[in-house]
Amino acid sequence: MAEDTAEKKSFLDSFAEVSAKVGNQVHLRSLRDAFATVMPIYILAGIAVLINNVVFPLFLTGDALANAQYWGNAVTQGTLNVATIVLAGIIGYCLAKNKRFENAIACVVIGIAALCIMMPQSVNSAAASIQDFTELTYKSTTDKDAEPYTVTREEVESGLAIPDGYEISSVGSNSVSNVFTKTYTGTNGLFGAIIIGLVATTVFIKFSQNEKLRVNLGEGIPPAVADSFNTMIPMLITLAIFGLVAALLHGIWATDLMTLINTCIAAPLKGFVNAGPWFVILVYTLANLLFCLGIHQSTISGVLAEPILTILITENMAMFAAGEPIPADHYMNMQIINTFALIGGSGCTLMLLADTFLFSKNKASKDIAKLALLPGIFNINEPVIYGYPIVYNLPLIIPFVLIPDLFIGLTYGLTCAGILAPCVVMVPWTTPVFISGFLAVGGGTAGVVAVIWQVIEFALGMLIYLPFMKVSERAQAKQAELANAEA
Repeated sequence: MAEDTAEKKSFLDSFAEVSAKVGNQVHLRSLRDAFATVMPIYILAGIAVLINNVVFPLFLTGDALANAQYWGNAVTQGTLNVATIVLAGIIGYCLAKNKRFENAIACVVIGIAALCIMMPQSVNSAAASIQDFTELTYKSTTDKDAEPYTVTREEVESGLAIPDGYEISSVGSNSVSNVFTKTYTGTNGLFGAIIIGLVATTVFIKFSQNEKLRVNLGEGIPPAVADSFNTMIPMLITLAIFGLVAALLHGIWATDLMTLINTCIAAPLKGFVNAGPWFVILVYTLANLLFCLGIHQSTISGVLAEPILTILITENMAMFAAGEPIPADHYMNMQIINTFALIGGSGCTLMLLADTFLFSKNKASKDIAKLALLPGIFNINEPVIYGYPIVYNLPLIIPFVLIPDLFIGLTYGLTCAGILAPCVVMVPWTTPVFISGFLAVGGGTAGVVAVIWQVIEFALGMLIYLPFMKVSERAQAKQAELANAEA
């Protein structure tokens, strides 16, 4: 029996050790820290999108509505539409801090500059007017099955006659130079920000550690000036390398790194996460099990799943703001987790507190529940995890791990079935249950359905927790009896 216990402890210790190593890997930790830093601008963007698209249309129309929505559009412009640029700089800063590099501000510059270097120098833009066209597409006004046809500017200028019964259906695009596109500065470029920010900062720090590349100006120089000269050559070399890569990609393959990242990495990775709920369920199973061993679940979920899931919800917000439908490959996102799978915090412990108030006969448990209720309403449940406790409490570990997995799978399935609307707003993770569900899907009728689902979840969670709570209390009573007998 003692050997079995030793083996179990050995397995749990090994699991915790591996998880801690994953969570402490410097690049993954920096990525987690960076997303935590920029999270407020995503939440503000979500609030602006919600007010613009749900609140203002309730009592405004026409020009008044358009003028009021300027506020939300301005917030979106400064948050979602520049999210990639902001994230690249913050990733550089967090990686520098985690590597204990003395000039973290220089890494912000490197992250942003390297990202901009790797962006395309020209983009295709719809012609500003009919006079600016490169080609015109015509469709028949009398026969809807007739094939449209396209003519070039040269053909039109040469006097090519357009048959009767046809009208212009679209104006060809022009290549515009010296601009950035929201495709890469906004939410669609976040994977590029992650990769370029991490790589550029790593290369820069490596060069900066070479004493031969430092410029020593001697004593009496202001620290800011000295730091600038110390990093000048490493910065020049790093950005020159990225410029060379950009030139080679453009000259040989007529592409750019941001496009390659979106096509070859971002799309497959997001598709993998959204191929079903299984990857997310696996990550949160491991994360919540780790929490039961006393190590915070963000050690695993914060580095393996949350960055990708956060990108997906920010893209949903951008599509919702633009009035576009949410594609199925964006149904799984961070808001599903925060709103429907972590009610009351990790393990959905708010349901356990409700069971404790209604059915428990254990005074100690009720005392803890009274202290933990207010934080639990705002999804802060460390008092429950360490005070009830959940940690190393085998009967309660089972529902603590099982319930979030169940809710992830069911919520995703209901969204795919069209019963629940997709999450389109990132609300603060501290938003109380029922309010969070209404806001996360954009309010209205969809919000009411989301609240009804949260009510069902709450009842189901209480039902699952109840027998395990009873077993836990019996085990605690038995342990107390044994302790008294030994005394």
